[in-house]
Amino acid sequence: MVKRREPTARQMRLATELRRLREAAGLSSRQAAGLLGVSPTQITHIESALAGVSEQRLRRLASHYACTDAEFIDALVAMATDRTRGWWEEYRGLLPTSFLDLSELEHHARFLRHVAILYVPGLLQTEAYMRAVFSSRLPELTDEELELRIQHRKARQRFTVPYEAVIHEAALRIRVGDRVASRAQLTRLLELSEADHITVRVIPFDLDGFASASSTMTYVGGPLPKLDTVVRDAPHGSAFIDSEAQLNIYRTSFRKVEAASLNPEQSRDFIHRLAKEL
Repeated sequence: MVKRREPTARQMRLATELRRLREAAGLSSRQAAGLLGVSPTQITHIESALAGVSEQRLRRLASHYACTDAEFIDALVAMATDRTRGWWEEYRGLLPTSFLDLSELEHHARFLRHVAILYVPGLLQTEAYMRAVFSSRLPELTDEELELRIQHRKARQRFTVPYEAVIHEAALRIRVGDRVASRAQLTRLLELSEADHITVRVIPFDLDGFASASSTMTYVGGPLPKLDTVVRDAPHGSAFIDSEAQLNIYRTSFRKVEAASLNPEQSRDFIHRLAKEL
């Protein structure tokens, strides 16, 4: 058995779900190993994403764990047996791993939701806007690192799944670049908001008594709700949140943010007015 050196977020999620199933069944890793006829070390490696698991063994484990959710088991099998080499792999070793993990999550997503407070969401940024964002990073990026990040973000923008972005007025007004770049970014938002799979909503400053949009988040819809993921910005990359309790909190949070925002037509009118002011 060859150990993985750097498991992806998707592989880690599979490992986490298998550990949760075992713990819910009240079994130790040693007991699970005995039922499967392998060493406890193998179970540890599987549950740490250091080793993969075959479809046959995964289904046997699910049976031993008394998991009867056939749809959930099938989803785990799909995660375990997927051998797709995604476009993001060409950036491995060139960009931080969190960039690649986010790309992989987005690639397999059923839908995407985003709450943006200070910056226009990356999936909707113009090249000039993303260049200004990356150029302001500390420590400063080299020219090569800057171009890699821009190429990678532009590649992420080729998504086709339903995407809903709720953007605070602050993010629309802050001039990340110059006036010309800001106007071009607002114009781009208007263009993208007309796409069938993209919905843009705005939270204006003058909304009374609203505190739910206090932080940025990306909500990634998995093959099943229990396999959803929330991505939060962290000081050194991204934090991936997948516990059911936390997912429920973020689902509720997004519903509140969505309900308090302007509808898509009002949002387009709002963005158009801001663009005219520049």
